[in-house]
Amino acid sequence: MADLNKFRGVFPPVPTIFDTNGQLDTQGMGRLIDKLVDDGVDGMLILGSGGEFCHMPKEQRFEVAEFAVKHIAGRVPVLLGISSPSTQEVIEFGLHADKLGVDAVLVLNPYYALLNDDFIYHHFRTVAENICSPVILYNFPALTGQDISVDLIARLATDVANIIGIKDTVDNISHIRETVNQVRPIRPDFVIFSGYDEYMMDTLVMGGNGGIPATANFAPEITCGIYRAFKRKEYQTMFELQCQLSKLSTVYSLETPFFGVIKQAIRLTGLDISTQVLAPVKPLSSEKKQRLMKVLKYAGVAYQE
Repeated sequence: MADLNKFRGVFPPVPTIFDTNGQLDTQGMGRLIDKLVDDGVDGMLILGSGGEFCHMPKEQRFEVAEFAVKHIAGRVPVLLGISSPSTQEVIEFGLHADKLGVDAVLVLNPYYALLNDDFIYHHFRTVAENICSPVILYNFPALTGQDISVDLIARLATDVANIIGIKDTVDNISHIRETVNQVRPIRPDFVIFSGYDEYMMDTLVMGGNGGIPATANFAPEITCGIYRAFKRKEYQTMFELQCQLSKLSTVYSLETPFFGVIKQAIRLTGLDISTQVLAPVKPLSSEKKQRLMKVLKYAGVAYQE
């Protein structure tokens, strides 16, 4: 059984760094991983939404996973995204994750075709029973088109021991609240991460494990600071940092999807990385870069042009 105590705190969804040809930039990716370790993150999510897995061919996903796990080298726990609309392909990615020895995998419910709860249940259970890596559910209804209901989460938690938690990216804190209230009595150690940055503090207060905030990639003093202040019971500091985070969260509205925004923010705050993104997305425009700098300034995040 996995040690679930490792799944606590801040696990940023690490952007995948590309060169101008859309290939993995191992130097840039390595620098980013090293910076995050130095910043004191508690773990990392590789190939989450911010990692652009959705726009990669299979071989590139394998390459990114292999490089990241090797470079992290056990310094922090690794969550690896293995999502696909195909249950069989998710299992294929999961078996690859098993070979890499990741700490857990993150799995979305299948997207495009709308599925009833029994079919969603069948997807997650089939994946979890065919791989060794612990499975964390990924609920992101704004992108998949379907919410994983609290009742279904509880059913999976009851029936499938290898499903150990959830990343809940729902713009409604009551979904996390009810997950805590209904699932924790069944599985007291069930891992509950907030997906939206600004809900991490509330999630911690309600008994959740932490968050998976993209802002930790460029403003760890804020996002990681909230978790550290919570652990130390320094609540005034936590509230002040939460106010900063509320201002900073405006970055997500600058571009859809936000891939280029996060990379540009990382570069502006001092790390020399490529800001290339995979098609069909394009790098952030000059006008939106200016708007990003205004948000950083408003939130009190130091940057250089």
